[in-house]
Amino acid sequence: MNQISSSIPLAGVPFPRAEYERRQQKVLEAVTGAHLDGLLVTALGHARYLTGYYGGGSYFGPFPLILAPGRPPTYVVREYEAQTVRSYSCVDEIVTYTQERDFARVCGDVLRRYGLHSKRIGLELRCWNVTPSDVYKLEAELPGMTVIDATELVGSVAAIKSELELDAMRHAMAMTEVAVSSFQETLRIGVTEAETSAAMQAAVKRAGGEELRVVSLVFGERTRLAHGLPADHPISLNEPAVTEIGGVKFGYAAGLVRTAVVGRHSEVESLLALSNEVLDTAINMIKPGVAAEEVDQTVRKMIERSGHPLAFRNKAGYQTGIHWSERGDMDIVPGVKDILKPWMTVHMPIMLFGRKGHIIGCSDHLLVTECGAKSLSSTPRTLHRI
Repeated sequence: MNQISSSIPLAGVPFPRAEYERRQQKVLEAVTGAHLDGLLVTALGHARYLTGYYGGGSYFGPFPLILAPGRPPTYVVREYEAQTVRSYSCVDEIVTYTQERDFARVCGDVLRRYGLHSKRIGLELRCWNVTPSDVYKLEAELPGMTVIDATELVGSVAAIKSELELDAMRHAMAMTEVAVSSFQETLRIGVTEAETSAAMQAAVKRAGGEELRVVSLVFGERTRLAHGLPADHPISLNEPAVTEIGGVKFGYAAGLVRTAVVGRHSEVESLLALSNEVLDTAINMIKPGVAAEEVDQTVRKMIERSGHPLAFRNKAGYQTGIHWSERGDMDIVPGVKDILKPWMTVHMPIMLFGRKGHIIGCSDHLLVTECGAKSLSSTPRTLHRI
């Protein structure tokens, strides 16, 4: 940790202050490019990217980070959380409000002081942690302000990773691979999802990992659940197991999907083979200059031609980083014309629905380089059999 508040043990931010200042400057350049006069960042992942603060106290009310050219980055937070924000962020200018009902008045005062009360201000309107009520109250406080949806602005900057971020992603992936090995080693007839999850968590802890995010871990008939969390459900002979997990470093997560089967299961084997084939084709076309929608279109056409036109009901992939993903970040879905650029990281889970609704697939976590896509993982995507 880089110590910001030296009087608080084990506090601070994970990266040097200069890294956060670089990020903030890039976002300010994007603010100017979008013809905005200022930006209120409320999405937890975006705020953490810009400040280091993990956002734990903001569930009681919005914690906007105010960015404007020529003004210091300013965090508007609940008074109760002020020391925590100061200790875990690189922001010096912190303004507090007492209760949620005071947010609009206090935030409005800061915007007036910065001369932004009658300007064009970007808000992350499609992200978590800001409600319609928050926006209405702020507009009532500053009737001359023009609110512009800037949901995708920070994400477009955060998409391009620095070497410090890539180091964190690689460390996170190393822990993901520890968990994948544990998942495969633990599986046997009668073991439960909960037992396998506990084994994976323990393996990551022994390897020195910060945490393991278990987004999904399901066996047998429960593979019909998208993002199903582990339960005391045992696996039986000739049943599949599917997991989506990610190791974490400094908030950066590196997810993978892997599938296994105890015994044999012809449909699982067929769907996973198709998932791998589609994923290989998509990876081969990923390079700088390709639009997200082009990759998605390739994925969908391949699945349609395979004779399983209704099997694919998900996105082909998405931009990753802090908090795994964040609303407002790039998705690889129809109509997204964002161009892939060097040093983006993307997770591509190709999940396919079987005839009875079982969801089977695999994924890869990719770094876009000048020469194409490079996997962050060395773990095989093929079906693991027990």
